[in-house]
Amino acid sequence: MIIAIEGIDGAGKNTLVTALMQRFGAHRLEVIAFPRYEQSIHAQLAQKALYGDMGDLVDSAYGMATMFALDRLGAKEAIERADQAGKLVLLDRYVASNAAYTAARLEDPAAIEWIEQLEFGTLGLPRPDHQILLATAPALAMERARSREEQDSARTRDRYESDGGLQQRTADAYRRLAQASWVSPWLVLEPDYDLDDVCAIVEKMVAH
Repeated sequence: MIIAIEGIDGAGKNTLVTALMQRFGAHRLEVIAFPRYEQSIHAQLAQKALYGDMGDLVDSAYGMATMFALDRLGAKEAIERADQAGKLVLLDRYVASNAAYTAARLEDPAAIEWIEQLEFGTLGLPRPDHQILLATAPALAMERARSREEQDSARTRDRYESDGGLQQRTADAYRRLAQASWVSPWLVLEPDYDLDDVCAIVEKMVAH
């Protein structure tokens, strides 16, 4: 089973992934976090763009979306192999992230269909069985990102993370994706969710 965990920057995705890893055990899981900055040249180039080192690439929403999509293409075989082996594949961000951010940047819902065709159609990425949205308020998420930046100089916020308007529009786009059950069923977690309860829900998902 493939489960994608989604949310804006600072939503708490890593916290949930860590809790699920403890619940299921590493031997039952395959965890992949996107963008794969340590492994993927496409992710690395996108990161450079987000910090102003790739000319005007960052100004192109479609160009950036394509770079992130190609990063996921590089992990396609690993996702499929783990899924076929019967593991629970946890994806910290996946295609919905590209859909939400691109639609938010362009302020055009039509971008969502373009992303779906690019990643699931042209690139043939596997569709997730379930998607989980951490519906953290943008103000709280940005405060977490600021705190993270202050505690670790290596975690300087990029252009997307520091744009409050973009984070709000992306959060709204995520909500619309979840409400429409885009690609697969969604579980929306409000900020007061209980980690143990969510882990139990995921266990039921996997059991079915």
